[in-house]
Amino acid sequence: MPERGDGFCVSIEHAHFMADRFNAAAIDAVALSGSTPDEQRAEAIRALRDGRIRVVFAVDLFNEGLDIPEIDTLLLLRPTESATLFLQQLGRGLRRTHGKSVLTVLDFIGQQRREFRFDAKMMALTGASRREVADRLGGEHPWLPGGSAMQLDRVARDIVLASVRDQLDSRLPRLVADARSIGTTDLSTFLAETGHDLPAIYRNRSWTQVRRAARLDLPPAGPHEEQIARRVRSLVHIDDAQRRDAYQLLLEPDGPRYADLDEVGRRVCRMLCLAIWPDRGGLTFPELLSRLRDEPAVADEVGQVMRLRVEASRLTQGRLGEGLTDIPLYSHAHYSRPEILAAFGLANEERSARGRQAGVEWVRSHNAVLLLVNLRKDAADFSPTTMYRDYALGERRFHWESQNDTALDSDAGRSLLDPDTRIVLFVRESPSNDFGKGAPFLCLGRAHLVPGSVRGERPIAMVWELERPMPADTYEIAAAAAV
Repeated sequence: MPERGDGFCVSIEHAHFMADRFNAAAIDAVALSGSTPDEQRAEAIRALRDGRIRVVFAVDLFNEGLDIPEIDTLLLLRPTESATLFLQQLGRGLRRTHGKSVLTVLDFIGQQRREFRFDAKMMALTGASRREVADRLGGEHPWLPGGSAMQLDRVARDIVLASVRDQLDSRLPRLVADARSIGTTDLSTFLAETGHDLPAIYRNRSWTQVRRAARLDLPPAGPHEEQIARRVRSLVHIDDAQRRDAYQLLLEPDGPRYADLDEVGRRVCRMLCLAIWPDRGGLTFPELLSRLRDEPAVADEVGQVMRLRVEASRLTQGRLGEGLTDIPLYSHAHYSRPEILAAFGLANEERSARGRQAGVEWVRSHNAVLLLVNLRKDAADFSPTTMYRDYALGERRFHWESQNDTALDSDAGRSLLDPDTRIVLFVRESPSNDFGKGAPFLCLGRAHLVPGSVRGERPIAMVWELERPMPADTYEIAAAAAV
């Protein structure tokens, strides 16, 4: 029985129906909507806070911008496909206040439509990828952040799991049929009109392969289209306009030759090529660039993906600053490991980007150290000796542990403690995401050692102060890693 509840309804009629039913059951309730007079609305809110009524049923009124910390029960009575709206609704009950120890959420919408997207709701709740949601629902204890619990009876769990797996199982015939029915070669239009997402396209295939199978109008395929198309998923993380423009120029049929690029341009070219071919396949960078340009359908696809991701990004990028101005990376942009290695000259004509999994990379040419951190460390991916305690202490402060064999008086230890060493921090939630292994890292930018924060050795624990605050969603994940 709620002390103070908030119910989200489909319509004004629905809200009044629910309030009438609750009042008939001797549970004082009231219906509110955007058309309710301000004075009446304010009085209802006061009555809810005072305990004179128990439940408010609202229509598009309490989704955002209203703070009633005393609410301890939410009734979800309207469907929504929007993860943002869903989280806004949850937020109405997550305010802390004295005497409130728990929020109860009752979701009555699960079976409203067979195609309801449980996957989006579960991903919004947990911060996990679609694949991780499926794996955890298959067990007895779905993962949630500390202090939260989820109770699903077996029937409900099976229904939700079947829905999530259905989204994972976006078979090629289904995608092809949808593409053929819409008749577009534009990826953004296809996703908007079908409800598919990028993981559905890029988990096991590419947009070019879907378009070819749907017999849509495309330029002729070159000899390496199938091989390159399978690797487009290694570029779907690109979310900064600078890299998009640079890669787009390199993909143009009459773009600059590798030999004519300056050193920064060559680093960018190596970033693009190694993202697709981490070991180069025995070819030179001019040869790899030529292969890309010889596949116009794939080049068009890469351009579409980059535009889509850059337009969706809410992050503002910044340069890495003094001493690293020739490094073509930006803080608050996502990069694959091969791109990071290529940008810093650690992967080039002589050194491969494949097989490099270290969490620390030393860049002697720039007196820099790159810290590559996995925030969530599962036993399946990490041994007990590599479960380092890496987490946020604030929007600018990050607790980090060195490798287990690092001593204070070692070369590595002295470099980390040297104030002249340029530290660049990269983080990702886990090694895998909806596109498979090799999830990209978010570059958090330059960091400086907090005086007096060094503790112990083998490993050494230390706290870094970032030059820029972490993006809000990254901070939430990084802070949760401390639990």
